[in-house]
Amino acid sequence: MLDKLELNTEAQELRELLGEDVNSPVDIFSLVSQIEGLTLVFYPLGENISGMCVLDDEIKLIAVNSTMSYGRQRFSLAHELYHLYFDKESGYNVCSKKLDPRSENEKCADQFASYFLAPYKSLRAAIKKVSDNGPLSMQKVIALEQYFGMSHLTMLWRLVCEGYLSSDQIKDYSFGVMSAARSLGYDDKLYRPAPPECQKRTYGHYLKQVEELRSKDLVSPGKIDELLLDAFRDDIVYGLDEDDQGREAID
Repeated sequence: MLDKLELNTEAQELRELLGEDVNSPVDIFSLVSQIEGLTLVFYPLGENISGMCVLDDEIKLIAVNSTMSYGRQRFSLAHELYHLYFDKESGYNVCSKKLDPRSENEKCADQFASYFLAPYKSLRAAIKKVSDNGPLSMQKVIALEQYFGMSHLTMLWRLVCEGYLSSDQIKDYSFGVMSAARSLGYDDKLYRPAPPECQKRTYGHYLKQVEELRSKDLVSPGKIDELLLDAFRDDIVYGLDEDDQGREAID
């Protein structure tokens, strides 16, 4: 298993490769959209699977379980980036929803994901800022996860790994999270799954290929619609989100 320093370094290197600095909170979904040839799929993958990664000579695909919370989806996407860029074991990975898995490879991917979202130095600085060297209360943990965009359980797991919390504290810190976040003035989006109408979506390379077929008039309009519907993009086919047609763009 790679040590934490190597995994943190790899996370920083990938941030830089994707045009992001090594310390700031990151919009991982926007970053991933820049990856050449990658198709990103959001889909309900059941109770036990967080995501999957497929990489071979023809396919570069990441799927994320859209029924998980938004924060956990961010973590799972970062986890799959490890498999995409650094995993030498397999070109096909289906990843468990459980944190702290038995597989050493999955442990590396989880640790990498944590460092990608909250780099070591950035987390240490944020902890110092919110805690003033005091103990980490539930409210301070919520402030940290909101800042870095991590789910509550993944933030707790990281804080235990770094020695800021004990494993015995996890149970006490695991209830009333959304209500506590709202009372502290935060949006509870981080703790909720995607709305049902958005839980099946495809982005990235696949759609670019469909658009190329359309622009070059290589297939019929009906076939284009079929390809888009296969990718769960009925919003494109039927213009379901077009509420600004004929209007001036609003800045």
